[in-house]
Amino acid sequence: MRRYGKHTDEDDIRTRPNRKGNRPRTHIRPKHEDAAGGMVLTVDRGRLTCLVEGRTIVAMKARELGRKAAVVGDRVALVGDLSGTKDTLARIVRIEERSSVLRRTADDDDPYERVVVANADQLAIVTALADPEPRPRLIDRCLVAAYDGGLDPLLVMTKSDLAPPDKLLELYGDLDIPYVVTSREELENGDAAARVREHLDGKVTAFVGHSGVGKTTLVNALVPQDRRRLTGVVNAVTGRGRHTTTSALALPLSGDGGWVVDTPGVRSFGLAHIDPSRVIHAFPDLEPGTEGCPRACSHDEQDCALDGWVAEGHADPARLYSLRRLLATRERKEGD
Repeated sequence: MRRYGKHTDEDDIRTRPNRKGNRPRTHIRPKHEDAAGGMVLTVDRGRLTCLVEGRTIVAMKARELGRKAAVVGDRVALVGDLSGTKDTLARIVRIEERSSVLRRTADDDDPYERVVVANADQLAIVTALADPEPRPRLIDRCLVAAYDGGLDPLLVMTKSDLAPPDKLLELYGDLDIPYVVTSREELENGDAAARVREHLDGKVTAFVGHSGVGKTTLVNALVPQDRRRLTGVVNAVTGRGRHTTTSALALPLSGDGGWVVDTPGVRSFGLAHIDPSRVIHAFPDLEPGTEGCPRACSHDEQDCALDGWVAEGHADPARLYSLRRLLATRERKEGD
């Protein structure tokens, strides 16, 4: 019996007809060299709104991407109908490599991490100074997630007309985090947006904070009027805000200065996915002192070399305290 190899070039081989009339399956995937580049603006039930060459289009993920999901901020390659007209649908065929990733888990025992936003340059952590009361442990957790994901933190304190910012500023002063303090009056007259804007130009900034702190109100002051989102009020009984932002959304700053990503209000920020050993990279003044640390040192244990190194005067002890306070966030409750 005559047998043929897998890659034969014989032209006299009898082939079985395809009864369904469709093309035979192949392991060779198209490369899509002509795919257009775009940015994911929001995701809603499997449909992704993307910006492609100034047009807003709706797309779905191609099957060949498997379980890999695209999130807000992702740079993607698309094919298909890119006109952006009603009832058209494009396909995302490639998700480009990410420069940064902000991730969280539902709680510290949840092994499933959720990517909140990709390719953001910084994380604006918005907290009210009163109504509702600030939650430093949640701020700490957001800082750890920012440092781990490659984002620069920015602390935005709202409602300074109700309480002074001194206590929070003292708590985070040793971390050298840039900050902006705003009042409700400044938010209404535009002064708050102008001062926050100075930290946002030319960058992609994700905004995060628990409900009721004025996060979406601030975002609305930064973006064009036709792109603003609904806002809610704080419950007088529970002291919590009502969720009005239910999905992350990337919005252009007024003008051509960058992007803001408004995220849903959070009541917890799990860090089960965080490797504590990576947090040290956010403290370049302390990193040289880790050379004498034992293997796999968490920098929060008895044999850590940082204690002796700091005692010798190589770094500010307050910085080491701040580092270890952040490293301990996984063992503390967020409402403390």
